[in-house]
Amino acid sequence: MFKYLKKYWLFAILAPLFMVGEVVMDLMQPGMMSTIVDDGVLGLNNNNVGSLELVINYGIKMIGVVFIGAFFGIMSGVFANLCSQNFGNDIRKDCFKHIMSLSLEQTDKFSTGSLITRVTNDVTQVQNMVAQCIRVFVRTIMMLLGGIVCIISLDMSFATVVFTAFPVVLILVIFFIWKINPKFSILQSKLDKVNSVMQENITGMRVVKAYVKEEHEKKRFGGANDELVDTQLKVLMWLSFMTPIINVIMNIAIVVIIYVGNIKVSGGGTTPGEVMAAITYLSQVLHSVTMLAMIFQTISRGNASMKRLREVLDETPALMDGECVEGSGKLTEQSKVSVQNAGITGNYDKKKVKIEFKDVSFSYKDISDKKSEDDAILENINLTIYEGETVGILGSTGSGKTSLINLIPRFYDATEGAVYVDGINVKDYKLTTLRDKVSVALQKSELFSVSIKDNIKWGKEDATDEEVMEAATIAQARDFIEKQPEGFETMVAEKGMNLSGGQKQRVAISRAILKGADILIFDDATSALDLKTEANLYQALNAKYDNVTKIIIASRIASIRQADRIIVIDGGTIDAIGTHQELMNSSEIYRDIYTSQLKQEVE
Repeated sequence: MFKYLKKYWLFAILAPLFMVGEVVMDLMQPGMMSTIVDDGVLGLNNNNVGSLELVINYGIKMIGVVFIGAFFGIMSGVFANLCSQNFGNDIRKDCFKHIMSLSLEQTDKFSTGSLITRVTNDVTQVQNMVAQCIRVFVRTIMMLLGGIVCIISLDMSFATVVFTAFPVVLILVIFFIWKINPKFSILQSKLDKVNSVMQENITGMRVVKAYVKEEHEKKRFGGANDELVDTQLKVLMWLSFMTPIINVIMNIAIVVIIYVGNIKVSGGGTTPGEVMAAITYLSQVLHSVTMLAMIFQTISRGNASMKRLREVLDETPALMDGECVEGSGKLTEQSKVSVQNAGITGNYDKKKVKIEFKDVSFSYKDISDKKSEDDAILENINLTIYEGETVGILGSTGSGKTSLINLIPRFYDATEGAVYVDGINVKDYKLTTLRDKVSVALQKSELFSVSIKDNIKWGKEDATDEEVMEAATIAQARDFIEKQPEGFETMVAEKGMNLSGGQKQRVAISRAILKGADILIFDDATSALDLKTEANLYQALNAKYDNVTKIIIASRIASIRQADRIIVIDGGTIDAIGTHQELMNSSEIYRDIYTSQLKQEVE
């Protein structure tokens, strides 16, 4: 974390320097008050005759010292906040940037609620720790040491009281911090759970209401929140014991100093003003110990949060850029070797190969990175898809359809074998270059809280209004968009809540079309459309983009019946490949699906 602080080294130096000035001003005041009492009020050095002039002069000086100390304190606070806030800002941005670079598999390892907590609350705890260390910690240590030196300079009897009380307070502070420290990591994990439950319920609000599960979710959230509160209360309980006990010791020490001071004053060994100064210095010393305890609490909490942030920042992205020269179309030697190993010539029946799966197997790893053969989602997939071809993929739920197409843009890497795009292993591409070649529309359409036009332009920010309208026309979305209150400028509510399922899908399809990628993937992206709208969409798409390679995952045979080839996947393997008519003759699985869907339509 030091590298983030290093950038703001000047602020980190100026803050404690100004704090030194404030502490010096604070330590000067008890001595000046002692002079006012002894010489200005009691007149001990002037035959017991007080001096109003001295009181006024020293009073003005004390006011000046207070203002100078306030200025130093303000400047210290300004620089400490500039340092800590910028420090936290950089960490937060880096965390978010790093999360964006992680693979889906890695982000699955952290819950959404946990990632939100780390980027928000944990960063706040760390920046608070930085602010405390460069400002309050310096003040506390200087006040502690300076107060002890000033007491010793007054009278060793007073110093004896301080040296007696100080170890007791220090031992208490160490004990309480020892008891509290382990609970901060637990506290943050409990906050993770609260955020996770909250996030699930907000995003799944419709499901909660549809199943009348409000009470159930209230109890679940209440349970998570109670665990958080219980942990927080345990921390606060220990703190609530610590402060009063230290205050008791402080007051006992003050009483002892008053008693010792009374004896010393009666014997002429000291003055009332010096006793008052000693009491003030003692209060400063013991208060500093209390503040030190609070700082250690902040440091402990910040350290726990720092460890959680490091877990994210130290996570090495599983999917790294390859060595294909970005944007040049040239291959490195590594890429050339991968092409030769795949045996790709670029010419299959006079068609250019666009995508090839060669001996591909895949399995999702669990959090512990352990897997078995039974976990395999795809096994020994060999498949060639040609440029400009429309390929339909059909299969039962869980057969591996989505897992197959997720390997093309490298959302995941194949466990075994290799995937090639334009003759290059996808692992050899720079991720941005590869994903620029692929455009994806999903069944669950993710829209953002911007205008409909900006959602469509997400795939091509420099698109003209005419291009946006053309993409929306092909996706059969233009009619409903233009009927919206503000047309294409209509704002989309969070998660697209002001649009129907079919409308959201058509906006997402418009976005995928506008991107203009070489490979267009529809992962059940038309499931909410009626067959007529879907047919019009594919007709318009084929007429305009006949040279684009299209891969369509569908649950309805009607959606892919006109595809150049249909791939039937069963249990993670390819069962059959062919046109609709060929599969009707050769694939029992395909015939069963066709018969069941036809029967449902008839019924």
